Amino acid sequence: MSAILGFIAVLTLIVGWWLSRQGLGVKPWLQVDHAGGVTQSGASPHAPAQVGLGVFLAVVGSLFALLITGYVLRSEGTDWQTMPLPWIVWPNTLALLGTGLALEWALAAANRGAIGTARTGVLVASGGAVLFLAGQFVAWRMLAASGNFVNSGPADSFFYLMTAAHGLHVIGGMFALARTFERFRRDERPERIRLSIELATTYWLFMLFVWALLLAVLSGSAGEFLALCGQLLSQGGLS
Repeated sequence: MSAILGFIAVLTLIVGWWLSRQGLGVKPWLQVDHAGGVTQSGASPHAPAQVGLGVFLAVVGSLFALLITGYVLRSEGTDWQTMPLPWIVWPNTLALLGTGLALEWALAAANRGAIGTARTGVLVASGGAVLFLAGQFVAWRMLAASGNFVNSGPADSFFYLMTAAHGLHVIGGMFALARTFERFRRDERPERIRLSIELATTYWLFMLFVWALLLAVLSGSAGEFLALCGQLLSQGGLS
């Protein structure tokens, strides 16, 4: 259990650091002028896409927060029986982590103007996403083979529901990657390609963050996980 907690905590800290670099808390429609004041006249042309993604991620985060809250409340029932996680969720996590790493690499390449390398990074990320979805399908098959069906119990139902909701959002992220490939195919301006990769990177890192939280809850380690993260943060783990 301690190894699982350590894995999830390290994963969450890494993703949190990445997300802080993506500027989700920045208001791109407010620009600082040369005199140090704040003005709206020089708003970034990328602001609508960035704000739109921020709003969408807030909605997605609220959805998973409701699912997690429902899970915690339902787990207090007398008929609750904890369901062991299939081992393949950990390789699946590595596939999702690899997707985020590949997109970070692609974004760095796009910032340098290396469009060919950026295309390769997006291709690798797409492969990681496919592996994750395939792994999740295998996880459901493993559960079914062991007698844990969607209607076997409340814990089983929540596992299928929460992982299916996450999987649907992963599929949505794959459409975003497909749109990025379309920009490559059309040989659009490097700025538009870079923006597309940046938005995709932020989205996938957010999905990785959500997945880490889901693992903490589904493994029954949410309380210990939050306590461990609190200790790491108090010791300057994110500094």
